[in-house]
Amino acid sequence: MFKLGAYQHLVVGKYTSFGYFLEDEEGVEVLLPHSQIVNDIRTGDTINVFLYLDGEERLTATMHEPLITLNRIAPLEVKQVNEYGAYLEWGLGKDLFVPYREQSAKMKQGETWLVYLYIDDKTERLAATANIERFLDKNEISVEEREEVELLIWNQTDLGYNVIINQKHKGLLYHDELYTNIRYGETMTGYIKQIRPDKKIDVTLHPIGYDKIEPNADRILHLLQQNNGFLGLHDKSDPDEIRSRLQMSKKTFKQAIGQLYRKNIIQIGDEGISIK
Repeated sequence: MFKLGAYQHLVVGKYTSFGYFLEDEEGVEVLLPHSQIVNDIRTGDTINVFLYLDGEERLTATMHEPLITLNRIAPLEVKQVNEYGAYLEWGLGKDLFVPYREQSAKMKQGETWLVYLYIDDKTERLAATANIERFLDKNEISVEEREEVELLIWNQTDLGYNVIINQKHKGLLYHDELYTNIRYGETMTGYIKQIRPDKKIDVTLHPIGYDKIEPNADRILHLLQQNNGFLGLHDKSDPDEIRSRLQMSKKTFKQAIGQLYRKNIIQIGDEGISIK
């Protein structure tokens, strides 16, 4: 059975002037046009392809990689807008449609929006929606405190940034947790800081436990946060330079960065130290 909007392993069948026909386990065929072939293939090969509807609404296979797949959220650019809705660039020949009813605000050409890819029940076509919160699970929390997770930066609030955790849950990244500039639609590594009784989730960009460090290490971490996560000092830096910039001895500095390193908070390079 073919899976619209998803990747599927299919067997390369007969060759025609249009391309190759691919077969599923039941022998049902779908066309892989010449324009959608990326690598050399031969009859009998099993290949991984993405299935979508082409410009004439025919089920089609492609070896090109789309920017989003079914039931996933990704940032996509608006290519054009007309009286029916907006059309997004998603890496395939046919643009991805967003009906006006699925726009949380009117989309404009050139903008980038986080959208969710779904199959429209009425048309049975792939479509996108900017109303992504209804697809996030607020009841069955699948993460635990201290767990490393994937964060997708969403919208800014007075407290910080709403984020999407592992494509499943909404979380909040507070302003005072930020040590670098972040962008809408950016994917980052984060950690679950707290799951509240109401199942709201707080996240951080630091490995949990960074706050349990001695004062000098905490001071260095604060300086790193103020300098986009980098400080041009390391364990071989000149003692006078360390004292001039940090007002601490080289011995104290080495002890402090040693603690940060052991807690997996920083990495030490030839040019200086940086937050992981």
